[in-house]
Amino acid sequence: MTATALGITPARVLRAEWHKLWTVRSTWINLTLVPVLTIGVGLAIGASYESGGGDSDVDVVLLTLLGMQFTTIIVGVAGILSTAGEYSTGLIRSTLTAVPRRLPVLWSKAAVLAAVTFTLVLATNFLTFLLAQTLLSGTDQEASLGDPGVVRALVGNAAGLALLAVTALGIGSLIRSVPGSIGVLIGGILILPEILRMLPYDVIDDAVRYFPAKALDALTHAEPTSATASPGAALLALALWATATLTTAALLLRRRDV
Repeated sequence: MTATALGITPARVLRAEWHKLWTVRSTWINLTLVPVLTIGVGLAIGASYESGGGDSDVDVVLLTLLGMQFTTIIVGVAGILSTAGEYSTGLIRSTLTAVPRRLPVLWSKAAVLAAVTFTLVLATNFLTFLLAQTLLSGTDQEASLGDPGVVRALVGNAAGLALLAVTALGIGSLIRSVPGSIGVLIGGILILPEILRMLPYDVIDDAVRYFPAKALDALTHAEPTSATASPGAALLALALWATATLTTAALLLRRRDV
């Protein structure tokens, strides 16, 4: 008997993962922290900013969304909990018993997480930018949504964080341990690029630009610089990281026991 005959359709799996995501307490905590920290940091920067200071040369969108440093970890942890969290609680056994083909569960988790992350971060980014600009008005960081690159950077940051969340989801599925996955996320994605940049080799410095954290940084610039990857290349790099981790997780999900 086929999965469809049993009533297991892609739409139902997707709906099940949607309900599962919203009924977990950690989801609400993480999603609440995203706007609270992003908007809070943006307003704090706007209130304390003075023209001609040390931050006058910082990109206006990057400066406004400096809370992204916290958001990166938050959405990463959310992605890890959506997969590794199920292994730690044993819920994954029930999930894969209900959906024996397995892979639709992984694709649905990724789709739901990406959609929720992108929507939430996008709304938060625009709200943070507009609120911060009420405080930055009259300074050398005054800007508007109509300025070149501003909307692209706000949207690009949201897309980048959504892809980063999917990458973290793939890591969680691969490692199946929440502490271990968070260690890989922080060590491999956030700390390792900084260590590699200390090496005196241009080729390594160029490669580091396409690591997730650095690619996300490039997407958050309204005015791209020579020190970062172009927005298009940065988005492609993040998409490839997400695809690679998710594909590897899918292959192992089919072969490993629960």
